[in-house]
Amino acid sequence: MPVRSGQWRYIFKKGDSALFHVTGEMSLRAERSNLIYRQWVRCKDLVGFRVAVKETDLFILAERDLTNEAAKSIKEFREAIEEYIAKDPDFQTALKPHKAKSNASVIIKDMARAGALARVGPFASVAGAIAEYVGKSLLKYSKQIIIENGGDIFLKSSKDRIVGIYSGSSLFNKKLALDIKAGDTPMGICTSSGTVGHSLSFGKADAVVVLSKSTSLADAAATRIGNLITKKTDIPGGIKFAKSIKGLRGVVIIKDDKMGVWGKVILKGYFK
Repeated sequence: MPVRSGQWRYIFKKGDSALFHVTGEMSLRAERSNLIYRQWVRCKDLVGFRVAVKETDLFILAERDLTNEAAKSIKEFREAIEEYIAKDPDFQTALKPHKAKSNASVIIKDMARAGALARVGPFASVAGAIAEYVGKSLLKYSKQIIIENGGDIFLKSSKDRIVGIYSGSSLFNKKLALDIKAGDTPMGICTSSGTVGHSLSFGKADAVVVLSKSTSLADAAATRIGNLITKKTDIPGGIKFAKSIKGLRGVVIIKDDKMGVWGKVILKGYFK
């Protein structure tokens, strides 16, 4: 686990894990808006735009404005989900894995698979699934696509990107970022929090960030791991559980002044 002093750069490889503790006094105010992190975006080489359809609210970065194309894609995948849950309502409400019917659409089957792997209901992956499927559909118009959906990100880039970690009132808030290499994309980067935002969580983590090739899986896994974290001492158990989920690339768990990290994760100091 190499550490470069002065740059606050930690590199973790598969199988590595670590627990960091911040000491000393630091006061950080928790922002009220659960979308405050969108104000952090600094991306001069891509065009940023927001597309909202019903409850789906995406912030998108692409090589050109794809508002119309994105809106059409969102509607397509929302309709597929809405039509399916009209026939199988338990798919939306289940808190445990729920098998999809054999004639279900690809996005529905992917959500069911993600839920099964993470041991949660399939709808725990819905934000990540929409980000991923809309993102992939837009790649025909732009070689680079970054989509954020309520803290869940689908990222395909031809250059390295820095993704800041928003963790509410935690001592790590606005201090850490993920260093995402272009060659590792497309990638899903999803966050669950029991202290920030409106999403259902049975835990109290300030942030559980999961990386995976599957954004659907990253979303479901972040939810499941987040449910396990109610206090700082739960972090090692969350790391252990993350290791048991096939298909994860890495995880960052933040609670108050402690942080646990496992997997192929590169963290950098981040000061906005």
